[in-house]
Amino acid sequence: MSVMRKQEAAREHSQVAQQTHATYASVLWCSCLAMLAVGANGTAIMAALPSMADKLSLTQAGVEWAVNAYLVVSAATIVLGGQAADRFGAPQASIVGLAVFTLASCIIGFANTPSVLLAGRALQGLGAALAVPSTLAAVGTGATLEKRTAAMAAWTGFLMLGFSIGPLVGGALTHFIGWRVIFWANAIVMSGAIAGMALGLLRGGKVLSPSRRLDRPTDWPGFILLAIFMVALVFALHALPHMNTAPLSALGPFALAVGAFSLLIKVEARVVAPLVDRSLFLSRGFAMGVGIGSLSMFSILSLLLYFNLYAQSREGLGFTALQAGASLLPLSAALLVLSLSASAVAKKIGVRTAITGGMALVVIASATTGVAVAGGSIVVLAAGLFLMGAGLALPYGLAPRLALASIAPGQAGQGSGIVNACTFLGGSAGIAAGAAAFAVGGFLAVLGMIALAGMTGAMLGRGMVATA
Repeated sequence: MSVMRKQEAAREHSQVAQQTHATYASVLWCSCLAMLAVGANGTAIMAALPSMADKLSLTQAGVEWAVNAYLVVSAATIVLGGQAADRFGAPQASIVGLAVFTLASCIIGFANTPSVLLAGRALQGLGAALAVPSTLAAVGTGATLEKRTAAMAAWTGFLMLGFSIGPLVGGALTHFIGWRVIFWANAIVMSGAIAGMALGLLRGGKVLSPSRRLDRPTDWPGFILLAIFMVALVFALHALPHMNTAPLSALGPFALAVGAFSLLIKVEARVVAPLVDRSLFLSRGFAMGVGIGSLSMFSILSLLLYFNLYAQSREGLGFTALQAGASLLPLSAALLVLSLSASAVAKKIGVRTAITGGMALVVIASATTGVAVAGGSIVVLAAGLFLMGAGLALPYGLAPRLALASIAPGQAGQGSGIVNACTFLGGSAGIAAGAAAFAVGGFLAVLGMIALAGMTGAMLGRGMVATA
């Protein structure tokens, strides 16, 4: 009897193990599929914006806010997104985030006015803020220790794949069918990911939930002040081109941003469970990682937006959306390959050398691309964009890992939220600052701004400790 019971117990254990494996595999691949859509959404819109501006009568500010509405909301709420995964469970928070993203994509697909478009983009930002940290948490907590690294690499790989192919996909869909299809495709992919995630949760949600859920109160004052600071800062940057005619439009938001930031520091020092733990920035590696990651996103997004506006304009290259997306393939290929192999490169030459060299290469790439723009050489343009992708890939891939490796494991959740928030804010600042540069000196001025960001990043990289 004892032998039979042991055999029965062994069979039950085997069945549970198989079910657990199938459940986790479903959630893993649905998370990867969702991140493919999120990554592509972030860059596909760049190729579509000139067409969107024409169809929806977007002003130049409207074009910029079509990108920044997404980035600012994501930056302001992504820390809460990480807490939602801890509080309610990663799969549950993932489904909610993906559902919000799907709804927002449908709203954008139906948009016929600028205000509806911007509302949809802001809602997409909220969905991404929930989905990105929660899907990563579901992937990380549901895997065994041996498989966790591979699972998180797959999650990162799909996100980067979407980010890299976005310009070409966006350009092709816009050229052959129309820009709305980008967002309908997003909704379809996300719906599939939601269905698979929900099925996995029903089959074995317990194995995917964190072993210990967050029981501390949410720091709402900190969240509100952080959101005010971010939004006010971006508004101030957007108003820079109008400083001569309307100085208060920039000085007012800037003063509000400074006030909100000062109050945030005071409030967070008194809160038991602060939204932003200032002690994290006492770690040199964390502060360097955040700064370099933010500069990388600052450069990537400003390049993608203003290159498309330049390339698809009559005064620029006169490209179609498809041609503009295809011309970015050298950048996309270099960005994808080198960001995924960043760890291997860093092992050979060191993190400090990899980051410093990458940011220095951004300066060279900016000059090369500028020569191509001035001389009208497509071959030199391709070379410049390839160098730009190669230069940005290393700091973009390594900076977040550097930041998180510099803090205690117990701070990883909050640290990840802060890294993501600062990265999104860096991209938003790039769009806003790029608007001022583009208005003053066109795409060449934007390249000069990116070169300056590369020089700053190289100096930060040089300041890293040699053992980093």
